[in-house]
Amino acid sequence: MNPLWFQTLVSVTIVSLLSLLVVMVLWLQPRTLQKLLIPLISLAVGGLFGDAFLHLIPDCFQNTKDPSQVSLLILGGLLLFLTLEKSMHYYHHHQHEEEEVHPYGYLSLIAGGLHNYIDGLLIGASYLAGFSVGLATTLAVILHEIPHELGDFSILVKAGFKPLKALFFNFFSALLAIAGALTALALSIGNPESVTRIILPMTAGGFIYIAGSDLIPELHKEKTLSSSLVQILSMIAGAGLMLLIKLLE
Repeated sequence: MNPLWFQTLVSVTIVSLLSLLVVMVLWLQPRTLQKLLIPLISLAVGGLFGDAFLHLIPDCFQNTKDPSQVSLLILGGLLLFLTLEKSMHYYHHHQHEEEEVHPYGYLSLIAGGLHNYIDGLLIGASYLAGFSVGLATTLAVILHEIPHELGDFSILVKAGFKPLKALFFNFFSALLAIAGALTALALSIGNPESVTRIILPMTAGGFIYIAGSDLIPELHKEKTLSSSLVQILSMIAGAGLMLLIKLLE
C-alpha cells in the first residue's frame, strides 16, 4: 500500500475509534465528567489554534505565489463553518417545534457525521502536504474530538436513545471520517497540490472558527480562579504539543 494512504487511513481509524471512549460516560458520575470536560476543551482550543497558526497557515504561505488567495481561503473556511453551523441551528429550531426528542437526536447524528467526514477530509489533505503536517492535524482533530464525542453522546442520550444504542450510532457516525479521508486522497490522484492548496487554508479557517466560536464560549461558563488557571495551562499544553511537533520536523 502507498505509504501516504497507509498513514492517512491509520490516522482516521484512530480518530474514529475515539468515539468508543464515550463508553466511559456510562461509569462516570456527572460531576466527574464535568471536571474532565473543561480541561479537555481547553486542551482542544490550544491544539486547534496551534495547528492553524504553527503548521497549516505557515505551510500554506510557504507554498504559494499568491498570499492574498491563501488569506481569502482562510476567511472562506471561517465563513463556511459559520454557515454550516447556522444552517444546523436553523433546521434544529424548526424541527424541535414539531417533536421534542427524536428529531433533535437524529439531527445531532447528521451534524456529527458531517463533522466527522470533514475531519477525515482535512486529515487526508494535510498528509498530502507532508507527514508532519498530517500528524499535527490528526492530533488537533483528536484533541477536539474527545470533548466533541462526549458531547454528542450526551445529546443522543438526552434525545431518548438508550446508552448502548447511542454509542453504536455515535461510532457509526465517527466512521465517516474514513470516507472523508478517502475522498481527499481520491481527489488528489494526479494532482495532489490542487487539493492541499484549497483545503489546507480552509482547514485553518475552520479550526480557528471551532476553537474561537464553539469551544472558548464554553470555557467562559467556568469563572473561578482555579478553573481559569486550569484552562490556560491546558491551552498552553495543547499549543505546546503542536510546537513540539514543529520543532521535531
